[in-house]
Amino acid sequence: MNQKTNLNLLYTLEVLLAEKHVSRAADRLNLTQSAVSRQLSQLRDIYHDPLLVRSGNHYVLTPRAERLGAELEGLFQNITKVLGQADFDPQLFDQTFTFSSSDYVAQYILPELVEHLSSLAPAMEFAYRLWEPDNLAKLSEIDVQLASTMLPEAPLGLSSQQIGEDIPVIVTRKNHPLSGTKTITEQELGEYPHIRISGGGDKDSFLDREMKARSLKRRILVSTPFFSSAFALLQQTDALLTVPLHIAVNLKKTQRLHVIDIPFNVPTHKYWLLWHPKYDHEPAHRWTRDHVLSIMRSSMYSVR
Repeated sequence: MNQKTNLNLLYTLEVLLAEKHVSRAADRLNLTQSAVSRQLSQLRDIYHDPLLVRSGNHYVLTPRAERLGAELEGLFQNITKVLGQADFDPQLFDQTFTFSSSDYVAQYILPELVEHLSSLAPAMEFAYRLWEPDNLAKLSEIDVQLASTMLPEAPLGLSSQQIGEDIPVIVTRKNHPLSGTKTITEQELGEYPHIRISGGGDKDSFLDREMKARSLKRRILVSTPFFSSAFALLQQTDALLTVPLHIAVNLKKTQRLHVIDIPFNVPTHKYWLLWHPKYDHEPAHRWTRDHVLSIMRSSMYSVR
């Protein structure tokens, strides 16, 4: 017998053992009773066991048949998984999902993500990695299923969905000497020191270019990869910090900040949810990224 025939016979055996009745098994299999009887005869020859034994008006399973029934149940569950016929059930998803982004997302968005997803997928485990720009070329290799970052355009070779977009602004502490102004002057940009956030996407290099074109130089007081330390330093100095508008607006709710417009044309920041295309059709990944995208968009302050 070839493998296809053997698999068909095993399916017939599973139905026979479940129904313990040839005619009912034939109905489920959409076969004639005589065809199922022939297959039962083949199965008896293969296993050297009667499998089903008549007892009055019904059949009972032999001990060998009972053992086979338990084995076949697990076998066909695995076959269903391999063939991709099983629906994804978040209640049963028990794997680790690794997300990568900035420490701003880790501090202000990740808690909501975990709370929401764990309520729907209680066995899901979460891991977080700080995003580094060179990870773009490594998503096929590193253990990161989903990432978010700021990029001018969607990266080639990766799957992505745009979360939103906004523009950069200057923020200072609330009692800064410039806290009464709405727009900073070019001269003031050169007079005050700057804090630079080096982690994640390119948030402020445009400022150096624009200031250089005006014969000004930006003085960097400190460069840090973390939003948390940048905002702590901001409260203790007269420094300026360039951040995306949605972050400035969101953090004004919890920190004493003053938001100032930049006095020349600024670029549009675009934010992307990224993943390697190998996850495109993975049901668990698709389910998770849809929820992540929804929450991240809701936290995004969009400039219209």
